[in-house]
Amino acid sequence: MKIICESGGQRLDKYIEIEDFSRSRIQKLIDDGLVTVNGAVARGRDKLKEGDVIEIDIPETVPLDAAAEDIPLDIVFEDENMLVINKPQGMVVHPGAGNYSGTLVNALMHHCGDSLSGIGGVARPGIVHRIDKETSGLLLVAKTDLAHNSLSQQIKEKTAVREYICITDGNMNINKGKIDAPIGRHGTIRTKMAVTSKNSKNAVTHFEVLEQLKDASLVKCRLETGRTHQIRVHLAYIGFPILGDGVYGAKTNPYNLQGQALHAERISFNHPVTGERMEFHRDPPEYFAKLVERLRQTHI
Repeated sequence: MKIICESGGQRLDKYIEIEDFSRSRIQKLIDDGLVTVNGAVARGRDKLKEGDVIEIDIPETVPLDAAAEDIPLDIVFEDENMLVINKPQGMVVHPGAGNYSGTLVNALMHHCGDSLSGIGGVARPGIVHRIDKETSGLLLVAKTDLAHNSLSQQIKEKTAVREYICITDGNMNINKGKIDAPIGRHGTIRTKMAVTSKNSKNAVTHFEVLEQLKDASLVKCRLETGRTHQIRVHLAYIGFPILGDGVYGAKTNPYNLQGQALHAERISFNHPVTGERMEFHRDPPEYFAKLVERLRQTHI
């Protein structure tokens, strides 16, 4: 694909527009060295001049190495552009080591058929943002690259709102606040994340205590950024890890939880095509509600 730059001064990654391609896919083409300017491999930040010849080598979309599986989905909303899914606790989002079947992607491949986005040259349902295996709740899925690009941009620009509810281990001593602490890979345990200044990205979580329980708090969290394990890491960082989180909290599990008591409760965004403001809410699963009631009854 060849493009002649008609006006100079713009960054390459901002100038290139390809129908049905998201910004993330265009950026990946650049990062993979598949974009040249006047015959030389270019960087996204390179400034263009009028008349520059941009050539883009678009690889053929290859199928995802995962099988479609007829797994029930709790679909909160769906149209030809996107879905909102209420993911159950215990379901992995993407296939990976040790989890090649039974994932949300396997289920979406069966449900969506050929209606799959092609982010990064791989045909797969466009998971816009992830939630952990043991976290339940709402997440966005894009059927087209245009929808994926719009929804991803809204998350980046903080116009999409994602709210979670969780139960912390211990009574939080402040009613509301903001945790602004960078998150990166743990220095020695590579499967963990940590608050660190090394190789990290900024991370901001807003929290509000909804109710004090027996040696626990019911807390609402709103993500301003979306780093891996962000809420879990941030709450543990201030001394109140989430109940059931054996990675960032206590190793003991007195309530026999299957994972952290964390649920993506509410999400709002502008529809990627119509621009209509949309908001969806789903209550936490039964185990979560029962635990809250148990902690209320024992709270003095």
